[in-house]
Amino acid sequence: MKSRTIVHMDLDSFFVSVERLKNSRLNGIPVIVGGGSDRGVVSACSYESRIFGVRSGMPTKMARYLCPDAVFIRGDMDLYTRYSKIVTDIIAEKAPVYEKASIDEHYLDITGMDRFYGSYKWTKEIKDCIVKNTGLPISFGLSVNKTVAKIATGEGKPFGEKCVEQPMVNQFLDPLSIKKIPMLGKKTYSILRAMGVSDIKTIRQIPPVMIENLLGKNGRSLWEKANGIDNTPVFSYSERKSIGSETTFEKDSIDINKINDIISGMAVRLSYQLRKEQWLTSCVVVKIRYSDFDTHTLQKAIPYTAFDHVLVPAVKELFAKLYQRRVLIRLVGIRFTKLIRSVPQLDMFEDTPEMVKLYMSLDNIRKKYGERIIRKGNSW
Repeated sequence: MKSRTIVHMDLDSFFVSVERLKNSRLNGIPVIVGGGSDRGVVSACSYESRIFGVRSGMPTKMARYLCPDAVFIRGDMDLYTRYSKIVTDIIAEKAPVYEKASIDEHYLDITGMDRFYGSYKWTKEIKDCIVKNTGLPISFGLSVNKTVAKIATGEGKPFGEKCVEQPMVNQFLDPLSIKKIPMLGKKTYSILRAMGVSDIKTIRQIPPVMIENLLGKNGRSLWEKANGIDNTPVFSYSERKSIGSETTFEKDSIDINKINDIISGMAVRLSYQLRKEQWLTSCVVVKIRYSDFDTHTLQKAIPYTAFDHVLVPAVKELFAKLYQRRVLIRLVGIRFTKLIRSVPQLDMFEDTPEMVKLYMSLDNIRKKYGERIIRKGNSW
């Protein structure tokens, strides 16, 4: 396969960095973003707090025990979403092909750019542009594919820049812990550690057939990553998928309560699909078509989410604004767009994680018995 040049850019401790833009007194001290009570969960933490063992996803009670002097902040998803979009706009203006992988991560395919302009120099300049225009620290890794570029970013943090060219890939990866391999799950990690496998070099030296027999198809993928092989393309952000649903009534309707129930049901099912496929949306679109085929749409930007209790009210609000003619409706539809890969902690700024646990329980039931086994109120 033709050699590629891939950049991975990652905002350093993103939520904390945004909070420090608001309040400079937070600079240089331990900061933890997440649920404020002891029953909450850490969504992000500063490098100063990580020294004490604090990590994302950790119960707030444990974080408070490990780092009692930390400043705890509830979190502002709306604000983080706005800053994320500013960074994306800067990248979109300059990069030939880019993919928004999460709220704080982007991949850029700049293959061929080195013929006209040094790839490293260009990447350094776009990093400097982001820092200048947002004040946010950001790191990048530059290499031959997404896997190596992402690992390089991690090794360069914080505020780092690391380039790993093709001849250096194995030398770079070999001594690193297997934990550095993206998407390595806890179960797979435990299996490998039980076998005495601790570094990437060991995985690279295991025959691929053996590791595939041990771990299934994921074993082959893991072996390829350990060997610096990853042909996954950078998906153009403009082609990023959206999900939607619409229905045409058998008989044109003006029953607003019924229509609200229908679009609420659509929103609930699509929200579940987002969570199941690990997406977050930041834009809701509602569509109506009147009996004379006159069609209208309206959209609303929202903080990244995949939760029904956020998306259903947004859908209803848009429908109320959109339905102005007071005549029969032939079709209604909704769509969630501007998707990014889901990070569970993004929706866990509540003081208690009961809502998150409720969604997890309901989703587990849906996975086992079917999506329509559970519905909320009159939504269907």
